[in-house]
Amino acid sequence: MQVVEHVRSLISSGELHPGDRLPPERELARKLSISRSSLRAGIGFLSAMGVLQSRHGAGTFVSTGPPALDASSLSVLGALHHFLPWQMFEARIVLEANVAALAAERATDEHLAELADEVAEMYAALSDPREYLIHDVRFHRTIARAAGNPILAALMETITANLYETRLETVQDSSDLKESAEMHREIYRAIRARNPVQAHHTMEQHLKLARTAQDAETPDSHLPIEKPASEAAKPTRSTKAPRSHAPTP
Repeated sequence: MQVVEHVRSLISSGELHPGDRLPPERELARKLSISRSSLRAGIGFLSAMGVLQSRHGAGTFVSTGPPALDASSLSVLGALHHFLPWQMFEARIVLEANVAALAAERATDEHLAELADEVAEMYAALSDPREYLIHDVRFHRTIARAAGNPILAALMETITANLYETRLETVQDSSDLKESAEMHREIYRAIRARNPVQAHHTMEQHLKLARTAQDAETPDSHLPIEKPASEAAKPTRSTKAPRSHAPTP
């Protein structure tokens, strides 16, 4: 959090602007009087939240956008209206499956290189769930940028930031990160192959598996909205999320 507050103050004061590169790790760690591992953890958090962007071999930069909508407002609305995890996943399927299809049509070579790097980092972090989560979030954020629509990217930033904060609390209980990494690799391959139908399908399957995994981590996440007492005697419906019928791009 010391890193987060320091970077926030530099941005607020105008010392850092979108696209600016952060000072080298050694210099920044010395200035804050913290270890480089603590510095990297703070930078990783800010990267997952979309504030910073790491570029392989070039350093860490202040993100140039798109800016996230207010993710905290989504949390407040969720608490007020009792959003359920399955509802969030259903929304993600509708949005992200189609975003992945657009990315398959529009991704640049740079986007593809970033996706490949994040997949490699996910495999390298299979024994460290929190580190894995950072690269998972970056992967989805890159797909959102690759889709080439800043409105969709901003919506994705809002959802991604909100989900990252939630997943930090449960990711340590993840049972099979390797399966997740393999699904991300398949999504990347579909996008690289310029196959929007396959990208749509693979992203949809990945999110359904992710929802099943989260249900296992947080058993109450699959429960439906409580029914009025007048409906208590009626046969119960399945508590599983409705199947997605998003049109194939």
